[in-house]
Amino acid sequence: MNIPLVMWLLFWFIVIVSLFVDLVILNKHKGNISQKNASIMVSLWISIALIFGFIVYLYLGQSKALEFFTGYLVEYSLSIDNMFVFLMIFSFFNTPKQNQSKVLIYGIIGAVILRFLFVFIGISLINTFSWTVYLFGAILIYTSIKMLQKNKEVAPENNIAYKVLKKIFPLDNNNKTKSFFIKKGKVLYATPMLAAVVVIEMSDIIFAIDSIPAVLSISVDPYIVYTSNIFAIIGLRALYFLLYNLVEKFKFLKFAIAIILLFVGFKMMVSHFISIPTILSLSIIVIILSSSIILSKYNKG
Repeated sequence: MNIPLVMWLLFWFIVIVSLFVDLVILNKHKGNISQKNASIMVSLWISIALIFGFIVYLYLGQSKALEFFTGYLVEYSLSIDNMFVFLMIFSFFNTPKQNQSKVLIYGIIGAVILRFLFVFIGISLINTFSWTVYLFGAILIYTSIKMLQKNKEVAPENNIAYKVLKKIFPLDNNNKTKSFFIKKGKVLYATPMLAAVVVIEMSDIIFAIDSIPAVLSISVDPYIVYTSNIFAIIGLRALYFLLYNLVEKFKFLKFAIAIILLFVGFKMMVSHFISIPTILSLSIIVIILSSSIILSKYNKG
């Protein structure tokens, strides 16, 4: 299906304005976003995504709108889990809270670019080599099994990008500025700020290996896959600060996300034999997420 140029222009206009607004808010609050403001911003970004989905419905039809909403929900749920990884990364580098916003902004901008490449490469592979759908499905099933393993720790010090950075520049571990580099005498040192950005960008590449195939199980329309991904990503900074003090309250979320990945992986594996309607996929994902939230709320053990 050929997407009208106006739809692409509308999408990029919303993304650019959203990132600009995010930067304005970042500067206004000097990088320290309160729980209340984070809640307002998360609600705003979700509302923008819902409005865009309604526009997709008006211009591209019900089927495409359902694919957009399902893809958005899958990507957003995966993004919530990624926020917990970011918490561990910031903890490892001892990144001050006021610096974390800036790191996340760079991470979001990098993700917008990287996801563009991954989406079109993934779709090209599926269209050229139909068997790659099984490969993507297997990746998702493997990831879901790994997520179900308990006590799985994230180790930023083992990140390949971090190791390469340390070989190029000496690292000043005690520097808490927002600068990427600091000069001491004639030696140029990298700061923990740069290290955090590098590790988060590398982490997003790893996240994309999960999230792009997951959305490709819903649609192989480049417009739907990319826009649903980016609308989930542009609100991540506000989502991070909303979840900052709520990590322990979502104890069943990781299990729910693992089940979702298992489901979409299975859907890809059987896609050549069984067609699972998008509305059914959306319903199953909503039920899984809702159940995890209810169980997290009422299970205090």
